Amino acid sequence: MQQLVSILAVSRRVRAALALAWLLAAGGCGFHLQGAGSLPPAMARTYVDTDRPHTVFLGSLTDVLRQRGAEVLEAPADGAAVLDISSDETGQRVLSVSARNIPREYEVYYAVTFSLRVGAQSLINNESFVVTRAYTYDETEVLAKAAEEEILREALAADLARRVMQRIQSLGATAAVPPQ
Repeated sequence: MQQLVSILAVSRRVRAALALAWLLAAGGCGFHLQGAGSLPPAMARTYVDTDRPHTVFLGSLTDVLRQRGAEVLEAPADGAAVLDISSDETGQRVLSVSARNIPREYEVYYAVTFSLRVGAQSLINNESFVVTRAYTYDETEVLAKAAEEEILREALAADLARRVMQRIQSLGATAAVPPQ
């Protein structure tokens, strides 16, 4: 019995040493958890300009902006950043069909094009992102597949919002607040 206890104690020490070694290796290579991140100072007050104000992407984008500390304005204001969403489109395509010409697999896509300016200074000129996901279709489960498609669209919109924020964050200190 005492031998078993000593083996377990050694095993715990080995596991702890391995965990510590892994943490040190991960920290040494530059790995860090993503976290919420922070926006450039010029984005403290942001107006989102779009001709489609009620899309899933816009809802996700404004949520992410607020989470990162930005005040999302209802109308353009002096000194505020303007995030222009010139294209916000979603849809689906048939990827494969059965021998009876019935769709078996679909691809849901979401595409956005955006630009960012502060005052007269353009920080990002018309960049586009497109994300896609495939899902199988079964005509016996129509309601479940429709719900799955909607969940996929929401996930794609959230992914695009994070990608747009990562692109904006990559500006870092170059997106300084313009002189007033």
